[in-house]
Amino acid sequence: MTRLSKYHILPAVLLIAIGAVLGVQLDAYLSDDDLGAQLDKMRQALVVINQKYVDELEATDVAEAGVEGMVSSLDPHSTYIPADRADDVKDQYQGTFGGIGIVFEVPEDTARVISPLAGGPSEEVGVMAGDRIVGIEDTSAVGLSSSEIQNRLKGEIDTRVQMTVYRPTTSERMSFTITREEIETQSVRSPYMVNEETGYINITRFTMKTHDEFRKAAQTLLDKGMNRLVLDLRGNPGGVMRTSWQIANEMLGDGMTIVETKGRGEQMNQKIRAKAGGMLADQPVIVLVNRASASASEILTGALQDHDRAFIVGRRTFGKGLIQKQFDLGDESVLQMTVGRYYTPVGRLIQSPYERGDRENYYEQKFSTINQATYHLNEYRDSIPDSLAYETDHGRMVFGGGGILPDYVVQPDTTALTHLVQSGLDYAFARKWFSDHETELRGTWQQRPDEFRTSFEPSDEMIASFWSYAEENGVTITEDPDSVNTAERIYAKTTAQGEQDFVATRVKGYLARLLYGRGVARPILNQADPVFQEAVSLWPSSRELAAYHTGSSASTVKQE
Repeated sequence: MTRLSKYHILPAVLLIAIGAVLGVQLDAYLSDDDLGAQLDKMRQALVVINQKYVDELEATDVAEAGVEGMVSSLDPHSTYIPADRADDVKDQYQGTFGGIGIVFEVPEDTARVISPLAGGPSEEVGVMAGDRIVGIEDTSAVGLSSSEIQNRLKGEIDTRVQMTVYRPTTSERMSFTITREEIETQSVRSPYMVNEETGYINITRFTMKTHDEFRKAAQTLLDKGMNRLVLDLRGNPGGVMRTSWQIANEMLGDGMTIVETKGRGEQMNQKIRAKAGGMLADQPVIVLVNRASASASEILTGALQDHDRAFIVGRRTFGKGLIQKQFDLGDESVLQMTVGRYYTPVGRLIQSPYERGDRENYYEQKFSTINQATYHLNEYRDSIPDSLAYETDHGRMVFGGGGILPDYVVQPDTTALTHLVQSGLDYAFARKWFSDHETELRGTWQQRPDEFRTSFEPSDEMIASFWSYAEENGVTITEDPDSVNTAERIYAKTTAQGEQDFVATRVKGYLARLLYGRGVARPILNQADPVFQEAVSLWPSSRELAAYHTGSSASTVKQE
């Protein structure tokens, strides 16, 4: 059976989605004669293609290509989600799914269990960290991707799945029959006390449960003495918009606008305002963002920046100011379509400019401006027109028209080895070292996470192996300063020697992640995170902003 490319099918066959598949009353949408005529045209086109095309076709394939073609003519963030992917997308928003409760990765061809969730179904039957997943039900799991393994292990709550593992520490194959339970996908990760007064919380995305997770984490840190917070939104792509409002409400004063939304429907035109009683109403806050902080992350960041409530540190955000709503198309597929735009409290539209239907150029231009904001900050600021300059509540200048520019931009040091190891070479090396020394590492450290964090030090042998691994993977360390070229991964020997502690800390952090998961790894990795380290030196600026919200007098906040 021939499957047509979406580029060879007229988008007009969207009729299938909005009529026969969607199962709605079309009359409710036929507001004029022209729309009715176009729907008739769509129906006729589908019938002709299905009956007369030179090759026999599946009507479902034609319809899906038509839906995809229609959606591709809209804005760059409206998408069509086929039925076989819809459940995964919904799980990301809901924050729960039916599963077996493990964290795993696929470093090569076989998945490795990083850790079973405490109290979860896998831990209860005896699955252990380090187990290799070699079979699911009666088929091999070797060579499967992470998403393929996840899809096979997930399922309806209270159903069973058989998983076979190979345990390297005992050289045994073991099979477990595991009853799936409701598993919460944590979006608030690695909360910890950086020191006696500084708390850290990382939000990886916004789900229906993120606000509850955030309150729980914040309360735990407050009980430990936290009086200032680092909120890490780097890499957070967004998610449930309402959750970002709820978290902003925990830090803003009564009546302050969190976000304004506008759309064609009257229900989309509203202002969301904060209410009194937030649990973090006046503590100094620093928010970390980067180019992958998007959508709901930008709503939260924009609200805190516009009201001078938090000091924003890092790099320019993604620039997504469009609001999507999911429409079920009846066959379990989903139309995730833009229904509105959001504006920050001072009126900024964060969405990057776009032409409908031109997605390739949209992303090319977007990342070009993000790179300019990262590597040529002054030129980027000068390029922003006056019409996109706004003032915060207390007179600081902020910008619209494409992402959120932090109050303090941490520009990359392109001459240092940090540029190299942050590309993933350090993690790749840690995984290799871990595989080669897993039995020894687990035997010594598996039950001692606190001691590992405070006492483990990478050996000279390990660091020497890192440099050998780097050179095996295209890195050159030279003693000739004239031949240094970081773009070509040629580094000065003196630079490499000066980065020894940085490399050791990064490798230690990733070993901790493989042994225990992210909770133990994050405090270690933050010690070698240039953006985090720069941020925690900026508390004076954050305290000045916080003073606006305590009734105390404060000098004018200087933009840095």
